[in-house]
Amino acid sequence: MNTIIRRNPYREMLSLRNAMDRAVDENFFGRRWDRQPLRADLALDVAETKDEYLVKASIPGIGPDDLDITFDGKILTIKGEYTEEEQQEDVHYHLRERRYGCFSRSLRLPNTIKSDAIEAKYEEGVLTLHLPKTEEVKPKRITVNSVEPPVIEGQATDIASNKN
Repeated sequence: MNTIIRRNPYREMLSLRNAMDRAVDENFFGRRWDRQPLRADLALDVAETKDEYLVKASIPGIGPDDLDITFDGKILTIKGEYTEEEQQEDVHYHLRERRYGCFSRSLRLPNTIKSDAIEAKYEEGVLTLHLPKTEEVKPKRITVNSVEPPVIEGQATDIASNKN
């Protein structure tokens, strides 16, 4: 008995795409692309309070002495490098996703930072930068003085009793 199989061009395109993905995963020399050094991205959180800007960066595995943080005018730059671990000959990796290589991230901030008062703290893989604002940009509360309208004083006279 013959079986009729319905042609599905979508399934054929998916199998072609999977074959292309496998071909791209390995370069011509049989090495995997993910074994090449990668430019690591640095995710940041930037917040603002009335007194300062607060920048937090997750940088696990790097010591505070291996970071290079600069502030030049308006540009805050954080640089560092993840080093590659030595591969052991008797270990077969099934997956290697941890990145290594240099990273750098720059932010343009307003010209209102006290550069001599910037503080950096590194705790449990999180770098926290406190960038205090200068006094002229901090919001100031302005009190409103009320002016009382002038009071007009006078005397009332009885018109009825004032007959001429």
